[in-house]
Amino acid sequence: MTTVIRATTEHLDLVVPLFCDYRAFYRLGREEEAARTFIGARLRQRDSAILLALDEKGGARGFAQLYPMFSSLRMAPAWIFNDLFVRPDARRLGVAQQLLEAANQLARNSGATQLELSTGNDNAAAQRLYESRGWKRDREFVHYSLDLR
Repeated sequence: MTTVIRATTEHLDLVVPLFCDYRAFYRLGREEEAARTFIGARLRQRDSAILLALDEKGGARGFAQLYPMFSSLRMAPAWIFNDLFVRPDARRLGVAQQLLEAANQLARNSGATQLELSTGNDNAAAQRLYESRGWKRDREFVHYSLDLR
């Protein structure tokens, strides 16, 4: 059984290893000290929402991180579903679906009108998951980013 909660500073030690594994999945350095600083700041400042999936013993199975934003076209709040990671040994147990549903609830409860996400072009498993949960691939807009470092 998995329970999803909104993480607080008391969950930092559970979130950081998941966050480092998430970065490693995307072929980035684990940078554990920097990760602890970054995640700790998010939890203290509450400028993101970190959802944490826990097993029945309180062990971490996965996490999702969302950032609030506004949609000018909808003139309403929205959320960026920025991160989703489930430990390999907890995959295929419905953990990702539970995190997605918790994110949907969090967004609805905040009055948001939409959730947005992006994933790697080669991450077919994630794309299948999102589409199976009702997410639609954007065919109207092209997403760009500008690296400022």
